[in-house]
Amino acid sequence: MNTVQPDLAIEASGLVKHFGDVRAVDGVDLAVRQGGVYGFLGPNGAGKTTTMRMLATLLKPDAGTARVLGHDVATHGAEVRRRVSLTGQFASVDEDLTGAENLILLARLLGRTRPESKRRAAELLDAFGLAHAAGRQVKTFSGGERRRLDIAASLVVTPDLMFLDEPTTGLDPRSRSQVWAIVRALVAEGTTVLLTTQYLDEADQLADRIAVIDNGKVIAEGTSSDLKSQVGGGTLRVRLQDPFQRAEAEQLLSAALSAPVHLEGDPTALSATVADAEQVAYALADLARSGMAVTDFALGQPSLDEVFLALTGHPAEERRDATEEDAA
Repeated sequence: MNTVQPDLAIEASGLVKHFGDVRAVDGVDLAVRQGGVYGFLGPNGAGKTTTMRMLATLLKPDAGTARVLGHDVATHGAEVRRRVSLTGQFASVDEDLTGAENLILLARLLGRTRPESKRRAAELLDAFGLAHAAGRQVKTFSGGERRRLDIAASLVVTPDLMFLDEPTTGLDPRSRSQVWAIVRALVAEGTTVLLTTQYLDEADQLADRIAVIDNGKVIAEGTSSDLKSQVGGGTLRVRLQDPFQRAEAEQLLSAALSAPVHLEGDPTALSATVADAEQVAYALADLARSGMAVTDFALGQPSLDEVFLALTGHPAEERRDATEEDAA
């Protein structure tokens, strides 16, 4: 008999979901403590959204069990829905209504009186920096404004647990920062957040713990530091003066470090995971002897991008041939 752990916001075991022949979620286990942000990290099609939809009671698992805030999602879905909110990847507000009208409508549907609904709408619009847009139709909002309104709509009644599904996809850097600030404010007020993202820097910035999912399976779990330590050693990053020497430098560094060397987006930059820091000095000396000038180098912890590559064998932005959204 399973024992419910009261400090867990989410407890899932062996979750499975099929869409036709596609096994979108393949035995996912999760244990998410109350409080803080739990990052669910993976590329498009990895199974993040499908898992979240099962936990939010929008999809029925084909196998496995899940409890959210102590309630079984299969048998006590109504109790789960009373205490959670979900903000999906796409805006769910009515584009023909104004910002204020959307929030007032939702508050009324949730049982608040008209004066209470107006007060709550004004509070949220002010808190999310949207007071100036209260009387504008949502169709005129910028991407960042629309995303903030969508999150605000999920908070008409403050949830104990909030599911945020890729909240910053397609946003500019300023809007992303604003959404990050909102997430941190929610957690400071006591809400637990399950955040799905394909942005490695977002998980690094926000999440207390991270589960890495690929092809429907959780392949690693821990803090950002835990995951980085799984790669082993540190990461050497080198920038050359002459980009035309990069191919030769790649071969030389690979031999000197006894490790694969990755070519970065910058045509002058290379990186490699280093098991022994002493090898770095010899490798840099070899570059100098071969007439390859180095403009700068650094030895530090691997990035989450490099962690994902080490864990999965492919970059985080790479997607499967079929995603759970395609199959649905």
